[in-house]
Parts: sequence; structure tokens; C-alpha cells
Amino acid sequence: MKNLLQWLFFGLIVRVVVLLVIGLRIQGKQRLPKSGPVMIVANHNSHLDTLVLMSLFPLRMLNQLRPVAAEDYFLNQNPWLAWFALDMMNIIPIAREAGCDRQFLKRCGAALQNNQILILYPEGSRGEPECLTEFKTGIAHLAKHHPQVPIVPIFLQGLGKALPKGEALLVPFFCDVLIGEPLYWTGSKSGLMHLLTERFQALAASGNFPIWEA
Repeated sequence: MKNLLQWLFFGLIVRVVVLLVIGLRIQGKQRLPKSGPVMIVANHNSHLDTLVLMSLFPLRMLNQLRPVAAEDYFLNQNPWLAWFALDMMNIIPIAREAGCDRQFLKRCGAALQNNQILILYPEGSRGEPECLTEFKTGIAHLAKHHPQVPIVPIFLQGLGKALPKGEALLVPFFCDVLIGEPLYWTGSKSGLMHLLTERFQALAASGNFPIWEA
């Protein structure tokens, strides 16, 4: 039943919104992984981000996709949101308070060991539209424990204007998804974070978008 509801939601609602209302343009779709384990890393400006990223994959892969999301926001507000987050979006809930790194590594590590595809936002939370904030280093700690797992950077442009933070109404706005070449653990936390930032800057430049300030 859960899988059927997911298929109906993404097949009949999400894809219609993404393709017809938003008018999504995708560059580098051939770089999307065909299976896990993989870490998808994207910038984060809108609640649409996760829906768009999940819609890029075939419906048969929905059960492999595991967005990492804030436990306090999605599970502790109301039971309907918790149901949607767990059963429809298949999130990995992570506490945001200090000292939860072990929980993050354990839950995400278990998903990777089960050949799943993580969706991660290293900025930590939604920022201002089209403005990149400094990446947090949790992705580097996870990569260090799983150095063989590819990290696929995806730059999202326009979704923060189509559904800005704090807004409930969708505004039709052309949006872009630019998918980069995978990278791997470099041997150092600072080295990986520097490389990841460079990849996002290169993706933005390849689409002729303004380079935001990190």
C-alpha cells in the first residue's frame, strides 16, 4: 500500500507539477546514479527541492531514495506531517541539536550499507533564494566512513523563487537542475569540502548563473 501511494503521488502529482507548472530544465541527467549506494548533495532553498530531486529518478527507485531531514521539523509538529515524511518521502530523521553526529553517521551509514541513495543538504537548512551558505562538514565525516561511495553534486536554480521559504503558494518559474560528475573522499575533510564547493561553483558557471557568495 505504501509503495502504491508513493507511485501515485509522484507519478500523478509531483511530476505534473515539476514538468508542467514549474517547467524543469535538466542538464547532465545521464550522471544520475542507476543504483546505490550514493550520496546526492544539493543546495537547499525550497521545500520543492526534495520533491524535484526524487522526481528525477524512475518510480521503481523510490524505495531506494532516502532524504535526510530534520527530525524536530518533520516528526514533532503533527502526525500528518510525520506520516507524509516517513511513508511518502521515506526520510531519514536526524536530530539537529549538538552532539548528534553519531546518530547521523549511524543512520546514514546503515542506509548506504543497504545500497540506498541519500539526499543530503550540507547547508543544513533552507536559505534565501539563490544564495548559497557555507556547507557544514557532516558530509565529509560520512564520506570518510564510506570512502568508496560516490558523491554526486546537484545544483538547483530557481526553486527558491517558485516556492520561497515561508510561502505556501507555488509561483510558476522556470527552474534548472544541473548534475555534476561524482567525486569521492579526498583523504581530508578540508580537501573534500573545498572540492565540493568548487564543483557547485563550476555547475553554476556552466549554466551562466550568478556565482553566489558562500
